[in-house]
Amino acid sequence: MKLIGSLTSPYVRKVRVVMAEKKLDYALILDNVWAPETTIQQSNPLGKIPCLLMEDGGAMFDSRVIVEYLDTLTPVGKLIPPHGRERAEVKSWEALADGILDAAVLVRLERTMRDQAIQSEAWVNRQMDKVNAGLKAMSQGLGESAFCVSNHLTLADISVACCLGWLAFRFPAIAWREEYPNLAKLADKLAERPSFKETLPE
Repeated sequence: MKLIGSLTSPYVRKVRVVMAEKKLDYALILDNVWAPETTIQQSNPLGKIPCLLMEDGGAMFDSRVIVEYLDTLTPVGKLIPPHGRERAEVKSWEALADGILDAAVLVRLERTMRDQAIQSEAWVNRQMDKVNAGLKAMSQGLGESAFCVSNHLTLADISVACCLGWLAFRFPAIAWREEYPNLAKLADKLAERPSFKETLPE
């Protein structure tokens, strides 16, 4: 398999961490989707990463779709429960983490891709409200538990840690570590895993 992505995307990192935890072999193909020479639309008509290229020539996109597929390829380190409420809880954590990222990415694009004179502070504030509300919900949901769902690593924890890692990388002014020490504790614990050490954004 081949994974088209970048070294900074949190969505790509989520897929890479899952692949590492599942011990799956793949080749990483770097592509800057904002560059004129990008070829991403040959594989994903939406022009977004990550995009997984299968051995039979097929392509799969959207990180949530990709990680769900990857979890079925081997019983090693199952990350998504097969059914029921626990499965829904894991997927809800993933949706929350991705939602925070979606809002923060929009803020970054507003700040970096639009002329300052036409940037919308109301738009930025609306998105940052989502980020802050999402972080608060994450902290409340985690509480004093060692993991987001159950008593072992799941996709929920991977999603949360990738989200927090990207915020630390791109939005260092957001003081989530100080405000939510339980999230910092989870992030620090997962940062010791090889799958996270090997996929740090750069």
